[in-house]
Amino acid sequence: MKAMILAAGRGERMRPLTDKVPKPLLCVGGYPLIVWHIMRLVQAGFDEIVVNVSWLGYQIEQELGDGSRWKARLSYSREEVALETAGGIRQALHLLGNQPFLVVNADIYTDYPFINLNHAYCFLSQGVQKAHLVLVDNPPHHQQGDFGLFEGRLTQTPPYLTFSGISMWHPSVFDGLALGEKCPLAQVIHQMMPDNCISAERYTGLWVDAGTMERLSALDRSLLAG
Repeated sequence: MKAMILAAGRGERMRPLTDKVPKPLLCVGGYPLIVWHIMRLVQAGFDEIVVNVSWLGYQIEQELGDGSRWKARLSYSREEVALETAGGIRQALHLLGNQPFLVVNADIYTDYPFINLNHAYCFLSQGVQKAHLVLVDNPPHHQQGDFGLFEGRLTQTPPYLTFSGISMWHPSVFDGLALGEKCPLAQVIHQMMPDNCISAERYTGLWVDAGTMERLSALDRSLLAG
């Protein structure tokens, strides 16, 4: 099974650090954020991994190489200008193939067991649904949440939970996007929701949005302290 790590973002909230180092290579607990994902994806059986890169992307490619250090097979989808989340996935479809694939944001840290998405892979392969999202409880910096959850389905009805940045997708979802078009994943999700074709689950384990220096530093201290 294949996975994609979204790693093309500029990391504006973490400047000036990200002026010289791409956000996915920032370290917590002794490893770059993106390496934590690679190790856990491989452990769960997702050893073919696509990484999209843009800002300082060459550094990511130099650091990760072909992924063999972690028993992964890495390939890179290069974006001259970052295409946002859905646009980046559309750009990488030729590398992801015609089967469902996992997507995870590079700037989160989580102990979510990616192997749990095997059930979503089966449903997506059979055409039962088009996407599956992992939701988490709302963190202090995002108390409004993103989506509702009812009987295993994504809804627009409160109470809202936060999209974790972990999901499984059928590639046909992105066929309608123009190659090279900027598009956020949230836009695609909202367009699909009336069709009731997105399943979801709530995860209550460890999950951190490491998108600011304060949260990154706190996470690093926590991991190093065990």
